[in-house]
Amino acid sequence: MSELRGMPDQQIFLLGNLVIMVAYAAIMVAIVVPVARAGQLRTNRLATATALIFFSCAVGHGLHAVMAYRSLIQVPAAHQMHIAAGWSWTSALWDLLTAAAGVYYWTLRRSYGVLLGKGAIYVDPWGQRRLDEAGARERAARDAAEAHRATLATVVEHTDDAVVGVTPEGIITAWNGGAERLFGYTAEEVLGQPATMMADETGSGEQAGVLARIRQGERGMAYETRRLRKDGTLVDVALTVTPIQDQAGTVIGASAVARDITAAKEAAERRRAIEERSNQAQRLESLGKLAGGVAHDFNNILAIIANYTEFVAEETADQPNVQADLRQVRTAVERATNLTRQLLTFTRAETVQPQDVDLNAAVTEVQTMLERTIGEHINLIAVPSPEPLTVHADVGQLQQVLLNLAINARDAMPDGGTLVLEANSATLDGAEVNMQPPLPAGTYARLLVSDTGEGMSPETVARIFEPFFTTKPQGRGTGLGLATVYGIVAEAAGSINVYSEPGIGTTFRIYLPLVAAAADTAASPPMPSTAPPRGDGSTVLVVEDEPALGRVVTRILANAGYHVLTAADATEALGLYEQHGCDALLTDVIMPGISGRRLAELLHERQPELPVLYMSGYSNGLLGTTHILDEDIAFLEKPFTAADLLNKLAATRGRNPSQVRL
Repeated sequence: MSELRGMPDQQIFLLGNLVIMVAYAAIMVAIVVPVARAGQLRTNRLATATALIFFSCAVGHGLHAVMAYRSLIQVPAAHQMHIAAGWSWTSALWDLLTAAAGVYYWTLRRSYGVLLGKGAIYVDPWGQRRLDEAGARERAARDAAEAHRATLATVVEHTDDAVVGVTPEGIITAWNGGAERLFGYTAEEVLGQPATMMADETGSGEQAGVLARIRQGERGMAYETRRLRKDGTLVDVALTVTPIQDQAGTVIGASAVARDITAAKEAAERRRAIEERSNQAQRLESLGKLAGGVAHDFNNILAIIANYTEFVAEETADQPNVQADLRQVRTAVERATNLTRQLLTFTRAETVQPQDVDLNAAVTEVQTMLERTIGEHINLIAVPSPEPLTVHADVGQLQQVLLNLAINARDAMPDGGTLVLEANSATLDGAEVNMQPPLPAGTYARLLVSDTGEGMSPETVARIFEPFFTTKPQGRGTGLGLATVYGIVAEAAGSINVYSEPGIGTTFRIYLPLVAAAADTAASPPMPSTAPPRGDGSTVLVVEDEPALGRVVTRILANAGYHVLTAADATEALGLYEQHGCDALLTDVIMPGISGRRLAELLHERQPELPVLYMSGYSNGLLGTTHILDEDIAFLEKPFTAADLLNKLAATRGRNPSQVRL
């Protein structure tokens, strides 16, 4: 300070302006250099205006320093005043320029628009707040996106569907928990492995084709296929394959979503089977109505043929040639009768009489029948159950099932073989396959008919129960045998299973519901051991709308000592009853106008204890709520022989009248 006090005023003024000039120039350089390096001299107007102010101030103080320096040197007074006047104007103009730069700077500061400009270095507080808010919004958006991706990843990981990521070449890159549960592999076991590890040969080719189409730009595919689990089992899956693209649209992989549809396919198959059975039932119902109408008339004709054949046989007993011809007629009648019965059975139109049957006795009875007819080239083996087995079924139909299966087995062994008839019991869990129809869980009686014959292909096995389907040569098979078996078994609330291998043989397994053992079980209808009892003048009212058959019945009864009243319909029968009365009624079931059942009801109003015997080849449910015959109804199936008629009539008349409820 002491030094400054000794300095002239002009020197102090000069030094001060120089210091300020240098300071302003340094500030200007500090602003211009980084802005220039950032390339913002044109875009950052606020920084440029600030540097311009400091530059102007530096120049202004430089001018003042020059004026002070001029004052220090010895200049003539007149010339000094001239120079001072010139520098004063220059300084004033420059100060005006500085003021203009300050005003420009102030307008920029007031507008604040430049503060948010691209690459701005200097930001005011309000602008900083806006920038902070914008940054906060950007961070919130990033956090929300991350949370969304995390949620999506959690959903993908825990979904029941298998989600698998693969490269365009089929290498596994992603594996969620659903894939682990569906296929059995952990992520560590499959990542980096080819997806073909879960496919057989056919599936591998399928995968290659799908990935090729994905690489070629196809948007996505959905299809059903089969894949292999870790344990080697197959699983039905529905696959949706979608390409994964980068920002440039290049396919960098594919995502596959697989859903287990095994249960759905099984349910669909069950629905299809139910629909098929329903359609089959409707077809059989229509066919049954047709068959019933034909059978009614056809059985009447067969009854006429059969009985007139017997009449001729009785009168020509001493003529061997005639007897031989009549045996051929009887054989033809039996074949026609069996054909009609089979047609009615598989359409469930035949009237059946179920009762408790000893299954072992039924097998023994059929064995006895087959031993006489099946042929010496067949080794017949019967294996009864070690314990009693009782089922509720029609005895004749049960025998028909065994005979049909045995005959088919014989035909499948033209060069000989072994046929086994076996009875036992079996417990089912309700989940067995190929049961026709399906059965609930439980214990059942089981009949097995096995042969060592030619066997059948799977395609043949699938169709063997179809009506009129046969593999036998033309003229040797009707195609009704196994359809009849199926109808009988289904009617008895049972089921049938078939296993066959070409060149090995075939086994039919028949399952029937067990019933408690009954005291009066039977294996076959009771056969009389003596001649039929005679009528001894008892009056029988015969009602038959087929005149020829009516004459046959009248002749049989008259020859047996009955007094016969014959009527062609119910109206005529009521008139005859009013005139003569009767000791028994023998009536057809289906007749024009009043049915045989209704006729019996009208006569029971007059004579409650009147014995009634119905005869028909097709009752159409008129003797009960269904085609299953009520237990208290006496029924004679057409066609019948004279012995059948006389024995059945005698048994009906011998019933306790209190048990006849019509």
